[in-house]
Amino acid sequence: MTNRQPPAHLTAATSTRARGARLLAATVVAGGLLAGGAVPALAAPERTAPRLTVTAVAPATVSVTGSGRAASAPDLAILSVGVEATRKTAKEAMAAQNVAAKALLDVLRKEGIDDRDIRTDSLSLSPVYTQNADGESKVTAYQAGQSFSVKVRDLDRTGQVIGAVNDATGDAGRINGVVFDVADPSALRTKAREAAFRDAYDKASQHARLSGHELGKLISLSEGDSLRPGPGAVPSMPADEPGVPLAPGEIEEQVTVSAVFELL
Repeated sequence: MTNRQPPAHLTAATSTRARGARLLAATVVAGGLLAGGAVPALAAPERTAPRLTVTAVAPATVSVTGSGRAASAPDLAILSVGVEATRKTAKEAMAAQNVAAKALLDVLRKEGIDDRDIRTDSLSLSPVYTQNADGESKVTAYQAGQSFSVKVRDLDRTGQVIGAVNDATGDAGRINGVVFDVADPSALRTKAREAAFRDAYDKASQHARLSGHELGKLISLSEGDSLRPGPGAVPSMPADEPGVPLAPGEIEEQVTVSAVFELL
């Protein structure tokens, strides 16, 4: 009996199916081994390294206050002068005040005071009350006044100017005060500021040395208000007084500073 071979295309198809079955079986076996045998470990969750909080240590500091002074001879006098008149009516009081004020301004200009150095500080008109026997207050007069600020730049003539004002205004004249100053205080203030800072630095250096440290950098610095001299009162002089003796002395500028330095 003759053995018949299957057609070539059937043989090729059968061979392909066989190879596919063998590959599938191998895959199943491999899968079974993986499933029943050594199972790959799951990836462990990533561990974050703990954060270290570093607290900055504030540097040691020293806080000090320094004061400085500087003085010089004055080159300016500022007069507070004025006039005042009392009359029965307001109109009469203002008229008398105007006459006295004009006389004051005229004599100031005659004494060589520039208009830029004369300034009206106040102008007033007020009733004058008188209490009668029954205790009732009644307006019996009016008082008018005007005050001026006058700069005298030639100190040697300050007393002469005051005497001239009294002479020109008579009983209506008022000398309220005088203060001596420097026309440009910036240079004086600069010297006082330098002295104040040196004082603060010296104090801080001493504190650092006493505490076993070295003085470090300046952390903060603030300046307080500078101090100036107040006005000095000069009483009214009689009209026949030719001049007023004055003692200008010295002008002093005071400055204070507050400083904070680092200690090393």
